[in-house]
Amino acid sequence: MKRRTIWGVLACTAAAMPLVTLASSHREAPFIAGQPKVDGTDFYMFRSYEPGRDQFVTFIANYNPLQDAYGGPNYFTLDPKALYEIRIDNDGDARPDLTFQFRFTNTLKGLKVDAGGRQVAVPLTNIGPVNAAGANLNVIQSYTIELVRGDPRYGEREVITNASLGGHTFFKPVDNIGNKSIDNYPAYAANFIYSAAIPGCSTPARVFVGQRKDGFVVNLGEIFDLVNLNPVGPRDGAPNTIADKNVTSIALEVPISCLVRKDPVIGAWTTASVPGVQGGNSERDVGWTQVSRLGMPLVNEVVIGLPDKDRFNSSEPHQDAQFLTYVTNPSLPVLLNALFGNAALPPGTPRDDLVSVFLTGVKGLNQPLRVTPGEMLRLNTAIAPKAPAAQNDLGVLGGDLAGFPNGRRPFDDVVDITLRAAMGALCGAVGNCGTETSDPNGGKPYTDGARAAGPDAAHVHASGAVSPNDFYLDGFPYLLDPFPGSPNGAPLLP
Repeated sequence: MKRRTIWGVLACTAAAMPLVTLASSHREAPFIAGQPKVDGTDFYMFRSYEPGRDQFVTFIANYNPLQDAYGGPNYFTLDPKALYEIRIDNDGDARPDLTFQFRFTNTLKGLKVDAGGRQVAVPLTNIGPVNAAGANLNVIQSYTIELVRGDPRYGEREVITNASLGGHTFFKPVDNIGNKSIDNYPAYAANFIYSAAIPGCSTPARVFVGQRKDGFVVNLGEIFDLVNLNPVGPRDGAPNTIADKNVTSIALEVPISCLVRKDPVIGAWTTASVPGVQGGNSERDVGWTQVSRLGMPLVNEVVIGLPDKDRFNSSEPHQDAQFLTYVTNPSLPVLLNALFGNAALPPGTPRDDLVSVFLTGVKGLNQPLRVTPGEMLRLNTAIAPKAPAAQNDLGVLGGDLAGFPNGRRPFDDVVDITLRAAMGALCGAVGNCGTETSDPNGGKPYTDGARAAGPDAAHVHASGAVSPNDFYLDGFPYLLDPFPGSPNGAPLLP
C-alpha cells in the first residue's frame, strides 16, 4: 500500500467536511428529528478486538438519540411497528447482499395492585426490583432476527435462532431505571448477550440489543453556534456535550467467513423503516417506507443540503449519483471561509477526488476489487484489529489502519480525524501523524476540543476537560453500560 497516496486522498476528502462536520447523526434531518425511535445516531463496524474474537466483525447501530437516564416512566423502547436493518454489501455493487432484520414486540404484563379492594393497573414500568427473568417488570420487549440474502424485500429469508435460549425469540433488557430497581446493571444486562445461530454459518454469532452510554464524543452546542470554539486549542480543552447521554444499541457480531465472498472488503449501513401500505401477511405484501439511513458518520449533517436531507434518509447507496454535486462542490468550506477568512480557504472545485472516499472507498485501503459508487461505511476485513492499548484515536491518519475510515471503532475520534485532514495539520504520510505539532506547510492540529478518555477502563487518561466516563468496554458490546436514572447522573468511573 502506498501510504502517501492514501494520505493524499484522505486529506482532500476530509477537506470537504471542515470545522462544522462535528456531529454524528443525532436529529440530522427535519422529518427524523420528530421520530426518535427510528433515528439512527451512529453506526460502527470493525474487526472485533476482544481477545479470541479477531475472526469476527462487530456491527453497532445506535438509535434514539440524546436519552436522559431519568427519562421515565416509559423510557426508551424501540418501535414495535418499525423494521430495523443492518445491510451488508460484499461484492461492491452498492446493493445489499446480506440484511439482518430486527423486529420488536412489546408484551404488557398488566401488573395491578389492590387499591382499597379493587385491582388497579399501575402506571409504572416496574413495581419492584427487576431481575433477568423480568420479575416486577410491567413491559418486556422482545425481538426476532431474520437474515435476508439478496434484495431485502424479495430475497431468500431465514430466521436466526437464539442458541442460548432455544427458539427464535431474543429479549432486550429494560433501560437502567435506577440502582434501587436494578442494583447491578452490568451483571443484569450481561444476561441479554446471546449466542445466535445463523443459517449457513457454522460458527455462532453474538447479539445484544439494549441501552448503552452514548459513545460519541463531541463539543456539540458550540459547533452549531457558528463554530463557537477554539479550533487550534488543545484536544482536551472542551467537554463532551453528550457525556451524560444514553442511547439504544443494536449490536451484532458475525464471523468474517460468513460475511465475505472473494473480496475481503465489505460495506455496510443501517436503516429503519416504518409501515407503508399494508397488503397480505408476507414481507412482500408490506410496503415499507425507509426513514433513516446511516453509514459513514457526518454525511447527512454536513454534506447533504437541507432540501435533500429527508430524501437522503430514504435513499439507497446505488442511487447516490443524485447527491453527487454535494460531494464535488461542497458548500461547507465556503461557509467556513466566511467565518474564519483565508485561514480556511476552500479548495478548488469540482472535488472529483471526494468521489473515491465517499462513494468507492480508498484504493489500497478499503476499496472493493470491483465497485459501484455508493455511500456506506467500508471495512477491509484483511487488516488485523488493534488491541485497545495500541489503538490510535486518529485512526488511519494516526497510522492505525484498523481505525476510521477503515470501518469505525468506538474510540475513533471521527471529528478530529476530519478536522486535521481538512486543515492540513498532519505531516503528510499515513503512519507519521497523530502528533500535536504543525505540519511542514504550516497547518494546525485542528480540533473541536472534545476527546475520549481512553479505549477501555485500563487506559483511561482524563486530562483537561475530558470526562473520565468517556471510555469503552474491551469486549462485546463495547459501549459502556448506561447511566442510571437514579441516583441522578451517578458516575461510571473505571
